Amino acid sequence: MLGRKERDQLELFITGSLRQLIPSDHILVRVDAVLDLSWLRDEIAELYCLDNGRPCIDPEAALRLMLAGFLLGIVHDRRLMREAAVNIAIRWFAGYSLHEGLPDHSSLTRIRQRWGAERFRRIFERTVRACVAAKIATGEIVHVDASLIRAHVSWDSLAVRHIEAVEEANIDDSFPDDRQRGKSKKICVTDPDATMATNGRNRRLEPSYKQHTAVDDVAGVIVDVEVTTGEQNEGMAVAAQLDAIATTTGTPLAIVTMDAGYAYAKVFRSLEDRKIEGIVPAKAEQPPRKVIPTRRFKFDARHNLVRCPRGKILRPMGKLQRGAFQYFHARGKDCAACPLKARCVSPSRHARIAVFNVNHPSLLRARRKRLGWGKREERLYQRHRWRVEGVHGEAKTWHGLARAIRRGLNNMRIQAFLAAAVINLKRLAAAFLTLILVLLTASTPSMRTNAFSTV
Repeated sequence: MLGRKERDQLELFITGSLRQLIPSDHILVRVDAVLDLSWLRDEIAELYCLDNGRPCIDPEAALRLMLAGFLLGIVHDRRLMREAAVNIAIRWFAGYSLHEGLPDHSSLTRIRQRWGAERFRRIFERTVRACVAAKIATGEIVHVDASLIRAHVSWDSLAVRHIEAVEEANIDDSFPDDRQRGKSKKICVTDPDATMATNGRNRRLEPSYKQHTAVDDVAGVIVDVEVTTGEQNEGMAVAAQLDAIATTTGTPLAIVTMDAGYAYAKVFRSLEDRKIEGIVPAKAEQPPRKVIPTRRFKFDARHNLVRCPRGKILRPMGKLQRGAFQYFHARGKDCAACPLKARCVSPSRHARIAVFNVNHPSLLRARRKRLGWGKREERLYQRHRWRVEGVHGEAKTWHGLARAIRRGLNNMRIQAFLAAAVINLKRLAAAFLTLILVLLTASTPSMRTNAFSTV
């Protein structure tokens, strides 16, 4: 007999919770089991008036809406609220019943602006501490890497800024020799915080932000994340990130792995100052050039001297300053009689000058250590590649971090903090589920039946 389904669903009463309609293995159900936001109201209480004005949206409900969006990959507020109107899982997770009206999408924007990026960073840090307490992160072995995030702008928003435009305009045309060609640089008019960057020599520059991520070795928990402009060098953020990781996890770092993009003297100096073992490969050698490169000069850290390829001594000039460069000068008579002068000394000078970073001894020690890498170091660096790069791929593929969804550095930081927080919550929920399965395996059949009815 051919059946028929009546589509007029005119129920007068619905008893029970929306939770009964959601599968137990749904990501929002699993995350809700490990999510505790009871502290949030006290955290943001100072931003609101306690005895005047219209009551605001419940802060826990607002944050749960944001987290639900990032967990499901729905990171745009308009689309999230349209989905929440028909998705009972999102309604249940945020605490809204079927008959309740949802907040307007613009309310989430105002809440982010009111709370600020630093409060979202503290929300992310609480997920890190929860993972440390659950023993799925230790903060002892950490993998650090950076990834570019395309800014939320169009190509039509790019303009060319002439750095020397003012000087060019003030040069007298009667003296053509004084006119210099002004340097140009592309900038983004609609989002000045986004700068031009690329992750490959064969790829074009794009307006981007750069996310600096530190991932724990145990279970891939993100222990620190920060966002800068796209053109900032990776090494500039290392020192602050190392301190932030130790502060958040409460455990001193023992080993940090990075790729060759971090193989700078100041990075190795930061690791040595904090007594952290660095697993960092050396940079690729540049192809031979006509001019003898500085790497052919031998630096004597003990006596603070430099020897040229012919064995002559170059002595330092000027004061030694941390974080700067030091210039070593050769004697004019040594260079005048040297057969390599044509390839070594610039035609405008009479003697060679070699420039070394003041942290160059740390770089030399790191290079010597790299030559002695064993199976342990190789294994740790292999874990670096799939640990931290896997997290970048996960965030961009599933949690909306492939492209900025709003403009401005603070908005990009909030997006990165929320994406990192939901990844950590996923790790925490998986660990919680594993613990339940272990307990169920060790329990009696009757206990397993009762336990499954409550999960």
